[in-house]
Amino acid sequence: MTEIDPDGAGAAEAVNDRPYSVSELAFALKRTVESAYGFVRLRGELSKVTFHGNGHVYLDIKDEKASIAGVIWKPQVRGLAVRPETGLEVIVTGRLTTYPGRSQYQIIIETVSPAGVGALLAQLERLKAKLAEEGLFEAARKRPLPAYPRVIGVVTSPTGAVIRDILHRLSERWPCRVLVWPAVVQGDQAAAQVSAGIKGLAALPVDGPAPRPDLIIVARGGGSVEDLWPFNDETLARTVAACQVPLISAVGHETDTTLIDFVSDRRAPTPTAAAELATPVRAELMAALESRTRRLADQAHRRIDRGRARLAQAGGRLPRPQDTLMLATQRLDMASAGLSRALRAHLTTHAQALGTALVRLRPALLERRLGEANRRLEALTPRLARAGRLSLNAAQTRLIHLAQMHASLDPKAPLRRGFALVTDAQGRLVRAAASLSPGQMVGLEFGDGETHAVVAGAAPPPRPRTVAPPDMADLKGRQGSLF
Repeated sequence: MTEIDPDGAGAAEAVNDRPYSVSELAFALKRTVESAYGFVRLRGELSKVTFHGNGHVYLDIKDEKASIAGVIWKPQVRGLAVRPETGLEVIVTGRLTTYPGRSQYQIIIETVSPAGVGALLAQLERLKAKLAEEGLFEAARKRPLPAYPRVIGVVTSPTGAVIRDILHRLSERWPCRVLVWPAVVQGDQAAAQVSAGIKGLAALPVDGPAPRPDLIIVARGGGSVEDLWPFNDETLARTVAACQVPLISAVGHETDTTLIDFVSDRRAPTPTAAAELATPVRAELMAALESRTRRLADQAHRRIDRGRARLAQAGGRLPRPQDTLMLATQRLDMASAGLSRALRAHLTTHAQALGTALVRLRPALLERRLGEANRRLEALTPRLARAGRLSLNAAQTRLIHLAQMHASLDPKAPLRRGFALVTDAQGRLVRAAASLSPGQMVGLEFGDGETHAVVAGAAPPPRPRTVAPPDMADLKGRQGSLF
């Protein structure tokens, strides 16, 4: 484009030159800014931080004189070292660009780091206040540690001195099974890997090859505030709070404190102290057990001695066995002497009664009573015969009715009409086709016998024929009279 001469020398040429469109100028400025500021390291205070629903973060970076809009795309948000918050002083890196739709320039942020330890601590205090307000630090929600853990899970670096110290201390105090979940404990990926380790150990099955631990230890050695900063991550803190397995945090040394120390069930000043908190001392337990065993044996001996003394004292007040038997022997002798006399008197009484009865038993009297009994029997015989026939007919009618009812209720009667019963290999009745599967052996019972079959296959040789029960329909015709 030709430069316009203010004195009018080139005015004619400028008027005839092609003008820019708004879009052309906007995108030309965009390319100019991006080529000139392809990498920028910027320090300032965050404001107007907005987490969009699509995962992007929009914010402003300002100082006392100016403000620049910024955006963090979703892929970079996951790897940020700190969570962007309004008022946090940070150092960001990225590239400048423009937003043509608003004639606005902005910075596309790649990394975010605190501007200093003070900013980190300020951010930590705000996060602590937030979680405390939600009740995650309450003592009532903390679970007690198991007294005698069988399996302990440890989330830490598998190559550091921390895991060796923990394993050595556990072997001295309480030998048990230890599951180590390897995780980096420093850097941008530390919080995510430690969180994944906690979730992974808590999700193990109780009776699996790698059983779910009774207790989890999250451990790391000492370091600077920046080194321990991953353990102040909000997501990691919420994972620790939601863990269903009791958890001990052992991050840093005695004076180091991280956010997960407040949400864990117990905080240990060092990883070695965590091993001591997690387990009892086996030697002390054995000594205590031996002491209680001796005390129990002493108590048992004393109780037996007291029982023997009471038994001897009570036995002295009991009568002697020979005295008790002497009285019983005398009563038996007296009863034996009276028994002989009583038997003789009883025999005499019955002999007299028999003689009196023989006097009354004359032949003529017996013949007269016998004749009267015969006449009564002859008079009752026709009535008894008629009553017997009526009773027999009624019984026969009931029998026929019962036989007909039995035939109608016989579960195998439909088999003689062409139906079949299907049973499985155990002899249970098959009521639905859905309960059978291809290749399954079944039994088929017809009216004239039984056989086997295979579902969707050829039937094997039939089983020996069984004799069908007799038909009860002609029972009445075949039933003879008893008279």
